[in-house]
Amino acid sequence: MIRALIFDFDGLVLETEGPSLQSWVEVYRCFGQSLPFSTWSQIIGTTQAVFDPRHELEKLVSDPVDWDGVELERRKNENAMIEAQEVLPGVVDYLKTARKIGLKIGLASSSSCQWVTGHLTRLGLRDYFDCIQAADDVQNVKPDPELYLAVLYALQVHADETVALEDSPLGIHSAKQAGLYCVAVPNALTRQLNLAEADLRLDSLANMPLEQLLNLIHLD
Repeated sequence: MIRALIFDFDGLVLETEGPSLQSWVEVYRCFGQSLPFSTWSQIIGTTQAVFDPRHELEKLVSDPVDWDGVELERRKNENAMIEAQEVLPGVVDYLKTARKIGLKIGLASSSSCQWVTGHLTRLGLRDYFDCIQAADDVQNVKPDPELYLAVLYALQVHADETVALEDSPLGIHSAKQAGLYCVAVPNALTRQLNLAEADLRLDSLANMPLEQLLNLIHLD
């Protein structure tokens, strides 16, 4: 019996990944450089990746980079693009249905707690979540399973009673390593990546009501 639902945040609840990439593409362009998606994809779903866009740009250019000025402008552009986004389709319906049928609701994110809770509060979604575990709360973020294990512990549910909703390969791997049933719900960026480790793939949460999804999982 499914007792809990755990959401990823970036790219699953709110489309922050496209704006983040676009903000960095514009920075690289200002320095006459390009930032391929194949390179950027290494950091989707985690904050502990080998690729660092700052270090990579410094390797590509010979002049020193004024990061204070560059980052201030990049953040301004990124935030403007993110704040123009709406909650991704189906998310609010899933939250309302989960609350209605008595599921516990958690969130596991590799982003900072301030980032996640700030956006959730702005969007009017914070009160839906019984537990939020973010980068500040653990030693290791995704693809390590620690975030999911922390949410399971806080919600007092077992992995086999819980469904994870994820959009990226690293997030999916984290959920599967923690023993959860994982539904991949890719966004425009992560549709280009390999999501085969997920148990099920939906193009959008709006394509399948939560109760139908739960019935499908029970049949499995």
